[in-house]
Amino acid sequence: MTAMSLRFHEIAESGHRILNPFTDEKLALLGEVARLRPGMRQLDLACGKAELLCQWSLRHGIEGVGVDISEVFLSAAAERARELGVGDRLRFEREDAGAYRAEPEAFDVVSCIGASWIGGGLEGTVELMLPALKEGGILLVGEPYWTSMPPEEAYEVLGFGAEAFGSLAGTFDRFEAAGVEVLEMVLADQDSWDRYVAGQWWTLSDWLRDNPADPEVEEVREFLERARRSHVEYGRQHLGWGVFVLRRR
Repeated sequence: MTAMSLRFHEIAESGHRILNPFTDEKLALLGEVARLRPGMRQLDLACGKAELLCQWSLRHGIEGVGVDISEVFLSAAAERARELGVGDRLRFEREDAGAYRAEPEAFDVVSCIGASWIGGGLEGTVELMLPALKEGGILLVGEPYWTSMPPEEAYEVLGFGAEAFGSLAGTFDRFEAAGVEVLEMVLADQDSWDRYVAGQWWTLSDWLRDNPADPEVEEVREFLERARRSHVEYGRQHLGWGVFVLRRR
């Protein structure tokens, strides 16, 4: 993710607590599915505002480390941890998640939810995650997948090519090639996609209204227009998203 892209997301997601197409209910379900228990340790790479770590520490008593490159998001994460009374169980580090070197085999759970760009794709991200995982631990990877292939003209609007993701079955194949098996999954639905994506439009529109003299205003306007068009024209019809629970094969 470029510095400019990060800046746009910091603006667009300023009103979001969960920085992926998941609802509170889906996040809670994933915690149950992952079989979390008090005292478990979790490493969350590209943690964003760390709603996942904060909620799970509160509900399940886990401890955790969140790593993200955004000072804006990490500040919100620390505030949320204090708000929920779990600040003593969580630690946040500002670093490029793709370059972060965790203590080897120190975590029961290692997660990267919706940021497989940190490893250059799904397989590379799994490779980055595995060294920090204890024997018998689990990975949680959030990733888009194609529900159907879009027309050729869609890729320029979406900002990535057909090869960026696989079908749902193809995503399973990619995990297998990376040396892990899928134990479980929790998938987003169209409404949670809408709430994540469409929820950014008003925020961006307000920012444009309130910052007309900002030097980035035209680029933010283009970002908003692309976000709206890509979702309603192609994303809703062709993209799914889910979090996959994985274990070494």
